Amino acid sequence: MNSALLELAQVGIHFGALKAVDGVDLTIAPGERCAILGPNGAGKTTLFNAITGMIPASCGRVALAGADITRMAPNLRAARGIARTFQITNLFFGLSAEDNLLLAARGLGRTKFSLFGAGRARDDERQRVADALDKCHLHQRRSQLVKELSYGEQRQLELAMSLTSAPRLLLLDEPAAGLSPAERGVMADVIRGLPRSLSVILIEHDIDLALGLVDRVVCMYQGRVLVEGTPSEIRRNPQVQEIYLGRPRHA
Repeated sequence: MNSALLELAQVGIHFGALKAVDGVDLTIAPGERCAILGPNGAGKTTLFNAITGMIPASCGRVALAGADITRMAPNLRAARGIARTFQITNLFFGLSAEDNLLLAARGLGRTKFSLFGAGRARDDERQRVADALDKCHLHQRRSQLVKELSYGEQRQLELAMSLTSAPRLLLLDEPAAGLSPAERGVMADVIRGLPRSLSVILIEHDIDLALGLVDRVVCMYQGRVLVEGTPSEIRRNPQVQEIYLGRPRHA
């Protein structure tokens, strides 16, 4: 029996002659924490787009819990348990944190269009919102307008919104980007505290932060997987050191 939650087999995304993602194989187990590292242009976010369906794969296969989702629309993948955050925060700044989460909680349900009416939130929606606020350390800020939150709290809120759909797989695209050292610490605590029933794939340019949060690391370069291993193995890998630090002049 196949126990993998996510499987990518020779997945590629091509823009004409440019192979932004070039034959990537990747397997994520239930509950696994995995970081995808690499310099700008390595294909990390494009790979996320292939997983979520925002950009259809040019070739290869994407499977979730054994089911082929390669040609499935993004909303159907979300309904099957894939959630993500983005590099750029996208929130409703004139609404409260709680109302942003309620919108997200209803987004995959049949009653989502009742947002334009006077429909009241169901008990299960309220519970999912409360759980997401607690997990992301925002319970005390639930009534605040988003525009009154700090940037770090807005990033926490975006993560909380992704949790309201009760996903099985969460993709975090640079969750600590633009945060102060103190805010990065809070974000790390939030990610570290996520339940182990949830698989997480993390893109992050702060290597020390990323390596402290995951079980396994995949390093990409020019659209391909260059190397993968444990955080300690990646720290010692000379290829990874060369990509991030450059080749020594005496080499």
